[in-house]
Amino acid sequence: MAFNQTEVVLGGIAHIPLVIGAFYIVKALFYRGQDGELAPFSFSYRQAAQRKSSSTTTSTEKPDTKSPPAQTAIPINLYKPKAPFEGTVLENYSLVKEGAVGRVNHITFDLAGSDPHLSYVEGQSIGIIPAGTDANGKPHKLRLYSIASTRHGDNLEGKTVSLCVRQLQYELDGKTIDGVCSTYLCDIKPGAKTKITGPVGKEMLLPDDEEANVIMLATGTGIAPMRAYLRRMFEPTERSKNGWKFRGKAWLFMGAPYTANLLYDEDFERYLREFPDNFIYTKAISREQQNPKGGRMYIQDRVMEYADQIFKMIENPKTHVYMCGLKGMEPGIDEAMTAAATAKGIDWSELRPQLKKAHRWHVETY
Repeated sequence: MAFNQTEVVLGGIAHIPLVIGAFYIVKALFYRGQDGELAPFSFSYRQAAQRKSSSTTTSTEKPDTKSPPAQTAIPINLYKPKAPFEGTVLENYSLVKEGAVGRVNHITFDLAGSDPHLSYVEGQSIGIIPAGTDANGKPHKLRLYSIASTRHGDNLEGKTVSLCVRQLQYELDGKTIDGVCSTYLCDIKPGAKTKITGPVGKEMLLPDDEEANVIMLATGTGIAPMRAYLRRMFEPTERSKNGWKFRGKAWLFMGAPYTANLLYDEDFERYLREFPDNFIYTKAISREQQNPKGGRMYIQDRVMEYADQIFKMIENPKTHVYMCGLKGMEPGIDEAMTAAATAKGIDWSELRPQLKKAHRWHVETY
């Protein structure tokens, strides 16, 4: 999943007749987390519940919104754009099956020889600087991609990093344009050298609590960080290396256009068989399944279907929610959560920022 750097600049404000100055806010987004809250929520979940529950006799348990951050000591920007690390491509293979739309590849890079070692944790991203120059003859700018492997790498030796990359294609003036970096990565051959920066990102880190509950909402290559989480939770050798045994409940909602587009599906089905008490796997296959209204089944339809169960889990202070993928999934999910919250006499639009502030609601979309 790729994200481009964005800057938001708010202009100065003039007061007539006196000029009282200018005010600038610059927010540089070097990683996927572009849904940050700019101001703290002004009143508590309990107050919101009391406002909505004046006509009901049933009380609800207040979720704990004072949980500490998921993790604090994480590697950040060990390698920067002006001094990237050159990693070697170890493998590059397709993740989709016959009948799928689009092109999605799993690409693994060798990090051996990095000094300092290019370490990372699940939920972070790395930058890739594609080879060559742009139309103006300048080096290409880096693109950020979610890491799809655990900190130990796919081979569990701690010296690799893997990405899940979909080739970007769009129409312009009647022509199909290929994304520069995504095409570069999907075409790259084993043995090639690639400039890597990072890691970056603090928004999507897993909690350290072995008994935490983790709800994951993913579409397309938004599955990348979820794949890292699930490998950390359920891969046997990974679990033995972690010194950390996941004992909570993990629930993955995965959206795809066709069954052939379900990424890492075989692994997730295996986790489901091996850990039936700890893992739930719910799919929304838009062009093969129908929602209750007869339309296409999108991930927000599945969330609506299970909204009450999800909300009950969110009431547990050990529950964390991670959303990654297409931005269009957000309104539908908010609608589903609004309906479930309203049934409990709670205003979801006011609870959601509280959960985010408590590091229990994580959204990164594009």
